Amino acid sequence: MKDVPLNVTLKYYKRIDVQQALVKAAENKEIAVVYGSKGYGKRPDILKYPNDVLTLAKNGATSFHCSEEHWNNPLQLQPGLSKNDLDELRIGWDLVLDIDCKWLEYSKIAAHLLVEALRYNDIKNVFVKFSGNHGFHIAVPFKAFPDNINGIETKNLFPDGPRKIAAHLKNMITPYLAAEIMKYEGNNWENIKQKTGLGDKELKMNNGQLNVESILVIDTVLISSRHLYRMPYSLNEKSGLASIPIKPEEILIFDKEKAKPENAKTELAFLNDKTTPNEAKKLLIAAFDAAPTKEEQKIVLKEEKKFEGPTTAVPEQYFPPCIKLILEGLQDGKKRSLFVLLNFLTSCGWDNEAIEKLITEWNKKNPEPLRETILQTHLKYHKDHKKKMLPPNCTNVQYYQDLHICKPDNFCKKIKNPANYAVFKQKIAARENDSPKPSQRNKTADDK
Repeated sequence: MKDVPLNVTLKYYKRIDVQQALVKAAENKEIAVVYGSKGYGKRPDILKYPNDVLTLAKNGATSFHCSEEHWNNPLQLQPGLSKNDLDELRIGWDLVLDIDCKWLEYSKIAAHLLVEALRYNDIKNVFVKFSGNHGFHIAVPFKAFPDNINGIETKNLFPDGPRKIAAHLKNMITPYLAAEIMKYEGNNWENIKQKTGLGDKELKMNNGQLNVESILVIDTVLISSRHLYRMPYSLNEKSGLASIPIKPEEILIFDKEKAKPENAKTELAFLNDKTTPNEAKKLLIAAFDAAPTKEEQKIVLKEEKKFEGPTTAVPEQYFPPCIKLILEGLQDGKKRSLFVLLNFLTSCGWDNEAIEKLITEWNKKNPEPLRETILQTHLKYHKDHKKKMLPPNCTNVQYYQDLHICKPDNFCKKIKNPANYAVFKQKIAARENDSPKPSQRNKTADDK
């Protein structure tokens, strides 16, 4: 990597407005400084005074990076700290989504759709900045999130919370992103092939649609504790441009000329305090209720070898209280409940047609039904997934207690899984029906 000339960095970082903007963005954040091709300086570090920026620039600093997390004392951070230790030091975290793409026009489309998805979730205060090269950072400040969710302090939901939100938003926009990129290229595959240098194998999915992930990545993996991103108004070594905040409504018309060091204006703040408390609550809940992860899909009862699923459908009259409560309709937790229902019904001998019918009826009972596309995606995945899996065990707090559907009866304490309840309940009822009545048991052989 070719280093940005020292005279360029010094001229830029000598600007008082740039120094002040960097220090403002560094409040309660861990900072790391990059010295061109020499790499990162010491960690953890902080920026406290404007003159610190100039001093570091004189020593060869080319860019400045900060944490997504807010810390009580960033200098207490060190390698090897446990999650509990990090939770004690952390006072919050910002949601920062990183769009990684070689082609700026594609990045613009993705950034625009992410902003639209956030606003769809009732978030008005969305912040955007140009990364300094080909991408954008889309952000929501921590103050927009509730203090806790499901009895857990939101500040401790890092990195799990941001990861789930990123995955949820990615799933929301992917179909539209593919369509908009195709539209931008005039629905001409050859234009995309020529631009990206990729072939049909990489670009096309089995259904013939554009494989967005082959050309663009929305960062969901690198959201980890002490993960850093380029600070607003820092330079980018690869391009020599500044990472400047922009107005969300100007994403699609953004011009790199504005990011040249001599043109960069520090008029806009990135992640300021002008936000509405709890406006991101809906988003956080929706993300945790979103389609289960691969890890969640692998949930199988340890003693499932002892469990023999029935060959015919277990009637609803034998369903456990939690399943009956789900089927009455829910305000929150619908996607987690859908995951439970699909695995429960399969384990209880229900065929795909009967499952789809019941799930469709259930969704209509929900005060705010799941979108048809979400429902059909889950049903198709479940139908294609040949291996049957039991629903999560009753002890899985996230799926039952947190949704306030765990209302155990006397039989619940005898089982570990909702499917066990239904199957065993039916077997007991069958034995009772087959057993001779008391009057019959009292008859002698001669009476018969």
